[in-house]
Amino acid sequence: MRTATLYAALMMFAATPVLAQSQSCATNPDGFPQWLEGVKKDAAAQGIGARGLAALDGVTFDQNVISHDRGQKVFKQSFEEFSGRMVNAFRIRRGQQVIKKYQAVFARAEEQYGVQAPIIASLWALETDFGANIGKFNSIRSLATLAYDCRRADKFRPELIDALKIVDEGDVPLSEMKGAWAGEIGQVQFLPSSYLKHAVDFDGDGRKDLVKSQADVIGSVAKFLADGGWQRGAGWEPGEPNFDALKSWNGSEIYRKTVALLATKIAAGQ
Repeated sequence: MRTATLYAALMMFAATPVLAQSQSCATNPDGFPQWLEGVKKDAAAQGIGARGLAALDGVTFDQNVISHDRGQKVFKQSFEEFSGRMVNAFRIRRGQQVIKKYQAVFARAEEQYGVQAPIIASLWALETDFGANIGKFNSIRSLATLAYDCRRADKFRPELIDALKIVDEGDVPLSEMKGAWAGEIGQVQFLPSSYLKHAVDFDGDGRKDLVKSQADVIGSVAKFLADGGWQRGAGWEPGEPNFDALKSWNGSEIYRKTVALLATKIAAGQ
């Protein structure tokens, strides 16, 4: 099971902005097409151009996304149970291989942002196994469905607008806007708001591509953690300064301890 999906119930809906009450939402899918026209007008008013607005053409309500959202259960596994499944020989070995393969990129990320290679590799592994399991949900459709539904419209309408900005700016083609059911994008499962804030063009091709560019993934994870208070050269284990800095990525202590453990094991074999 992919980590981003597993932890959606725990962390991804915290600290969300509140929209004005005038921004409507609903639960009956019959009103979805009319609601979507309102989103287009809102997006256009915010400066999103034709390419971004066209991403909403033909989008339909996805009951499967609502079923996933309603089916979330409180995470009850202990750290030992969870890390026992997630920290395995494949991820340790693959993490070491990836660091070796992209050694120069990891070195540049640490020089620029102060974030060590093993922690980047650990997050990359736990989120999608280095891009092998990005997810198959259409991100725009997922976000539109969740923004229409009244349960968390105040979170997902801004995320939908941000996703349209990503398409409009040309960083990710619409055909590649796929991920987990809650609208995460790319190899490290950034929500659109995080994508806009933290994604970087680390390979210099003019695009911030967290779907296909490994360099952009490495640089963006490093920037994300640096923006969240990562201390250059400090440790990441529980009790060390950067363990708390991992809260910027995910507030679950079990998840952070698992990230730290996998990073330590990756580092041990370098």
